[in-house]
Amino acid sequence: MPRRRIDAVERRKDLSLVAFQTRKVKDALKVPATVGLDLVILLVVLALAGAVISFGRQATGVYRQQVDISLSYWALPKYTLFSLSRGVAAYMISLVFTLIYGTVAAHNRRAEKVMVPALDVLQSIPVLSFLPLVVLAMISLFPTRQIGLEIACIVMIFTAQAWNMTFSFYGSVRSIPQPLREVTKIHRLGWWKVFRILEVPAAMIGLVWNSMMSMAGGWFVLNISESFKLQDRDFRLPGIGSYMSEAVAKNDRGAMVAAVVAMIVMIVAVDQFIWRPIVVWSERFKVEDTSEANKPQSWVLNLLRYSRIWAWAFHLITRVRTEKETSPTTVSLEAGVAPPTLQPTAPSYEPRRWKQNEGSSSNVRRVAGWMALAFLTVAAAWGAWTLFRLLAAVPMRNPATHEDWATVGLALLASFGRTTAAVLIGAAWTLPVGILIGLSPKWSQRLQPIIQVVASFPAPMIFPVIVGVMALLHIPFGIGCISLMLLGTQWYILFNVIAGAMAIPSDLKEVSRVYRTPKLRLWLRLYIPCVFPYLVTGLVTAAGGAWNATIVSEYAQLPGDRIIFTFGLGSMISQATDKGNFPMLAAAVVTMAVTVVFLNRLIYKRLFRLAENRYSLNM
Repeated sequence: MPRRRIDAVERRKDLSLVAFQTRKVKDALKVPATVGLDLVILLVVLALAGAVISFGRQATGVYRQQVDISLSYWALPKYTLFSLSRGVAAYMISLVFTLIYGTVAAHNRRAEKVMVPALDVLQSIPVLSFLPLVVLAMISLFPTRQIGLEIACIVMIFTAQAWNMTFSFYGSVRSIPQPLREVTKIHRLGWWKVFRILEVPAAMIGLVWNSMMSMAGGWFVLNISESFKLQDRDFRLPGIGSYMSEAVAKNDRGAMVAAVVAMIVMIVAVDQFIWRPIVVWSERFKVEDTSEANKPQSWVLNLLRYSRIWAWAFHLITRVRTEKETSPTTVSLEAGVAPPTLQPTAPSYEPRRWKQNEGSSSNVRRVAGWMALAFLTVAAAWGAWTLFRLLAAVPMRNPATHEDWATVGLALLASFGRTTAAVLIGAAWTLPVGILIGLSPKWSQRLQPIIQVVASFPAPMIFPVIVGVMALLHIPFGIGCISLMLLGTQWYILFNVIAGAMAIPSDLKEVSRVYRTPKLRLWLRLYIPCVFPYLVTGLVTAAGGAWNATIVSEYAQLPGDRIIFTFGLGSMISQATDKGNFPMLAAAVVTMAVTVVFLNRLIYKRLFRLAENRYSLNM
């Protein structure tokens, strides 16, 4: 068949597809008129616009040396809105970072050897120890505007959100089935289409659940960042975290309860209006040949089906996409043939000019790349020299003050025992519970809001209660602080296990029912092996979270400016920060980072390889 006839047939198929989608959208527009629902949607959109404007005014306002945090109940909704805006802004940055960093690391083997260890280092470094440095740096850049503190807070939240999302996306892209990769090569799909229609959908379920965990971990850092003070300088930001810290400092129990209620309401609202609809939507990307009868539901999505505004927006988006994807240029390029208007007309002149331009642009890119590499090399050398000077100031042994490397080594052993216990205890209960929740759409829908609230609730808010219970039970703080670490560790494992259980193909579960596989064998041969790759991702991020949690778990601040601590690397970092002892701070931080990277290389890298080669369903 001639090529022109083939293109004509393909064009008619695309036009018929457009007509079919147009009819489908027009049918969607014929929904029952629900004026009240449309008014609610308009009010929500206007409220969001007002929230963005209000937060923009706060972020661009004049920097104030002293911040007054009002404990009025009427100020709490505004503070909650500000905190939510910072968390959402940090999450958007984390999502962009995840998609770019994970894609490059998964495709470039040379870059992978550097980027994955760098990710281990970044997620293992205790981010809270860098809070003073980040705040002071942003204040020096923006000395007269509030935007400096806002950027510092968002950056700190970003450092608590990005790593587990990136690990999840990187692992999902690496485990895409090879036959699907071959299909993209046969159809000559470009990198953007491969990324959009294959890689992102393949990683969607894990990315969604890790996004929920990232938002939960972000509230932990948000509360500390908003209420940050350095000696006699006040760097607090109006938000729910500073509201709670002010209530604790003044021992205002009513304000404490109000802050807890506002936090719970915000978490539940975000879960029901954002995360639950996204979880239900992500089910469409599950790799399976059959579909389950009991699909998870979202009342928000069900309600939006009766909105004319939603249907009109869907119609507009679909029309733009179909017109773009079925244009003559796009169709011809996807078929592997240049359109007539792109045919070269003067091969003796134009190609030569194009090659010259290509060579010059290539030289510019090469020079820019070398300049960037030189700048990074100089910056890295300067940072390494500064760090070396700080570490050299720490003696090997100092019996008088115990500020030496020997004490750092003993503190490392103490914190290692606690973090290992926290990760193992967390994995012991989250593995079976997560599988049971992920396998049941009904229980997933019922328990997701509860899990989201518990996981997202900032643990430092309830530290005084837990410490009081430990005192009543006469539990030593050195052992009891493991429970504080669990509050910032176990959720990484639980959310990843739930995502893995939800990603198990329905046809495998159907086969197990047909053959009446015993429960024990079903768990050992199907459920746990299928969840294992997700479990490894959860263990890696949980281990990093446990080491970060040592800073606030081994050194807890109670109402009335009381401080309780135990011997460990985390408490050493907190004490060095309070005293401004930068050599000991550098020694403790470097020791923690090197230890976590060593453990990841020794244990978790092998677990990743085992999960990819033996337990991946995408082989």
